[in-house]
Amino acid sequence: MGTTEIYLIALTIILAAPYLVWRLLRTEHWAPLVVVQIIGGILLGPGVLGHAAPDFHALVFNPQVMTALNGVAWWAVMMFVFVVGVELDLSDAWKHSGETTLTAACALLTPLAFGALAAALLLRSPGWIGPEGSYPQAVLGVGMACAVTALPILVLLMEKLGIFREPLGQRLLRYASLDDIAIWGVLALILVDWERVGRQGLFLAAFAVASFAVRALFRRLGEQDRWYVALIWLALVGFAADWSGLHFMVGAFLAGVVLDASWFSREKLDLFREFLLLTVMPVFFLSTGLRTNWGMGGAMVIGAAILFLVASVVGKLAGIHLAGKLLGWKKGEASVIGWMLQTKALIMIIFVNVLLDKKIVTPETFTALLLMAVMSTMLTVPIVKPRLARLAHGD
Repeated sequence: MGTTEIYLIALTIILAAPYLVWRLLRTEHWAPLVVVQIIGGILLGPGVLGHAAPDFHALVFNPQVMTALNGVAWWAVMMFVFVVGVELDLSDAWKHSGETTLTAACALLTPLAFGALAAALLLRSPGWIGPEGSYPQAVLGVGMACAVTALPILVLLMEKLGIFREPLGQRLLRYASLDDIAIWGVLALILVDWERVGRQGLFLAAFAVASFAVRALFRRLGEQDRWYVALIWLALVGFAADWSGLHFMVGAFLAGVVLDASWFSREKLDLFREFLLLTVMPVFFLSTGLRTNWGMGGAMVIGAAILFLVASVVGKLAGIHLAGKLLGWKKGEASVIGWMLQTKALIMIIFVNVLLDKKIVTPETFTALLLMAVMSTMLTVPIVKPRLARLAHGD
């Protein structure tokens, strides 16, 4: 068979296997389709399928096929991060600036400290820090991964729980939106390359000037033209950010965050995000799974994942309960908000993909963090649903 046929076989597996598991086993309550797709990527990777059926794995996921799949994955995740940036509503956070800032700070800094402490202990052993990473970079990167909230998955779970349009849901969006900006800011700080700092400074200065021009242009365009120009803008900023050493994902987020969501209809933004999740993001999940590595042994990697999970959940709940006491929230709110905000999945996976790309962490660390993200997201709905019911009844 030629590369085209094998590519289409790989694509069929990527799209069909997770869907069939999700639909036939009815996993939606504890594992939404996106989580099943991430797990599917891990199972199709070298550590599981590659070990069980090495010849089949080598045939289907050969270098030529992986090159084609990676091209789709890069563009898919760029568009997804771009939409996340566009949809951040900072005006709502500004209206409730005091409460939002305090809660977002507690929700970010406490799990960051817990995660960094866990990383500081684990990363003293060899095999966890990448060849291009320093100890402080890796510790900060892992700590930030433990602090991340996956805003797109948070929206999906809130819709499932019926609180997206409720006051509680809007509060969650405010807290997560503010932390999302901090996540990319910390990533840019981690990636600062003092040998290329001139390029990075030039990129940021040029981006600031270009943003004013692009915003002025968008005010004059109709919505149809805005979508075309937005994709061109995304590709250019992604290229410039990667050229400067900041990574194209940072550029994708910046390209979106400077545009106003009001310039695009809410219906089309929702459809575009759903289209990405349905058609091309599964390829990104597969490519992520293929990067997992169990070289240190499964027990060590799983142990690290559990350590990071505990640090992440305990840190997030502690931070949110602190905010709840300071702000006088009613009983039960802090628990619901804390468990919702500990959801990881997409954004954390994108974040640690960048750390792996830049060789700040090793594939083993990446695998442990990926497993932590999956476990974190699978905990959310089963734990929150009964707590939400008690909160609604005032128990």
